[in-house]
Amino acid sequence: METMEAIRKRKSLKNCLSGREIEREKLEQVLEAARLAPSARNRQPWRFVVVQGKENVERVANKAFVGFAQGNLVVKEANVLIFVFANHEENLMPDGAFFYPIDVGLAFENLLLAATDLGLVTHPMAAVDRSELKKVLGVPEGERFIIATPLAYPAEDSYDEAVKERRESSTRKRLSEIVYMNEWGKPF
Repeated sequence: METMEAIRKRKSLKNCLSGREIEREKLEQVLEAARLAPSARNRQPWRFVVVQGKENVERVANKAFVGFAQGNLVVKEANVLIFVFANHEENLMPDGAFFYPIDVGLAFENLLLAATDLGLVTHPMAAVDRSELKKVLGVPEGERFIIATPLAYPAEDSYDEAVKERRESSTRKRLSEIVYMNEWGKPF
């Protein structure tokens, strides 16, 4: 699959998850794509916790996706959950700025696109009970939860079938609505 094809094809599909096991090779491929992302000063601030297997996924989901995050409990259908963390203090720039959220975003997008290329379903999620999540995963002090996703085969026969309805209802803003030339407000 070409890069632009994967970008156009990728959709968030937490309601289309199957419990089919993800092969170790595919799991390693999506994590390798994330690992290869660029980062400010090559800090590579991301840390991934992979939760695999129905029992483990349910244990973590039941603790992390409570209260306001209950809408994400549907991820219990997946065989894999991936949680991404970064250490705020260790990833400050000399001027006090922090770029780790951007760096993590770059790595996470690589992961999402690699998963799409492999026909796997993802759904970025930030709504979790951070305190409970850190407890259940044994995450050390100083690490901040950034984002998570289930990683699953689609419940439908193919990725294309799973995204069809979503693609038809999805709209994107035109470039002219989001891009300016030379200064703010000047048409591109």
